[in-house]
Amino acid sequence: MSAGYQAVLWNRQKKVYDLTLLGLVLLYLVSFVVFNNLYHPEVVPPTLIARATGSLALIMLHVILAIGPLSRLDKRFIPLLYNRRHLGVTMFVIALAHGVFSILQFHAFGDLNPILSVFVSNTHYGEVMRFPFQSLGFVALIIFFLMAVSSHDFWLKNLSPIVWKSLHMLVYFGYALIIMHVLLGVVQIEHAPLMVGSLMVGMLLIIILHVVSGYKSYRYDRSLKPLVEAGFSRVCEVTEIEESRAKMAQLDGKSIAIFKYDGKLSAVDNACKHQNGPLSEGKIIDGCITCPWHGYQYVPETGTSPPPFDEKVATYDVKVINEEVWVNAEGHAPGTHVQACKINQD
Repeated sequence: MSAGYQAVLWNRQKKVYDLTLLGLVLLYLVSFVVFNNLYHPEVVPPTLIARATGSLALIMLHVILAIGPLSRLDKRFIPLLYNRRHLGVTMFVIALAHGVFSILQFHAFGDLNPILSVFVSNTHYGEVMRFPFQSLGFVALIIFFLMAVSSHDFWLKNLSPIVWKSLHMLVYFGYALIIMHVLLGVVQIEHAPLMVGSLMVGMLLIIILHVVSGYKSYRYDRSLKPLVEAGFSRVCEVTEIEESRAKMAQLDGKSIAIFKYDGKLSAVDNACKHQNGPLSEGKIIDGCITCPWHGYQYVPETGTSPPPFDEKVATYDVKVINEEVWVNAEGHAPGTHVQACKINQD
């Protein structure tokens, strides 16, 4: 990587996230080993490790695929979305451990190269029930490897967002390969109906989450269509504007200041009529927008200065949709009264 990038920028949230993730991984692996030693003592260590890491990687893959739709359905999941790459890299490392132990156990003591043996030891590629399932897992592991090594923002920028996104969308193809890998492995070796049932439940949950979140996004996009056609543009989240302060937005070449005060939002032209001071850098004082340069004031709803002054600035329509601030850049003549938008209403 170039000197302009660091491997990982760990803030407090990421440290807590990663330590929690590591703790859960270790807890699962230890619990799995203890449980199997109690109820299946006949299982040899390489098989036990392969099963522990394989089942954990499968669970983590389901969690990874669930985070996206969950964050669209409920914003409380968004912090998980921000750190999903860490989860993905961890999942790959655990899946790699599963692959290594499986290959060592089943392919390391023959005459063929172990990797080659994965693909040629079982040649029933034309039969569904006898298909060489290990080859499917190997291809999926390659996909997860490519995603893990390209997870850093360095690759996002240098591959371009379109290429990077296309690469990481392969996770769904990898997921399909893993489902087939596990199902065929259970049929051919394990004969564990409980595992098949659990896998079907997990896959069904992933499908339902994506369908429900997709439908919600579709309805939301449709609800915004009239707003966009009317000339409104999304500016920011309501929470991005401090109380009695403003957010400046550039819309259609206009500089607009959106103020939040008393549970309401109002938008006015950003340039003070005195000396073009930036009103967005001022604040609400005594119920009026106060310019940070020389203290000129304007009533938020009308853009007019309180008597005896007569300065006026243009006003703009504001709407709040799903906690997002939308502003119409068309605007009104200076001094036009515009009803303030209540934050707790659409």
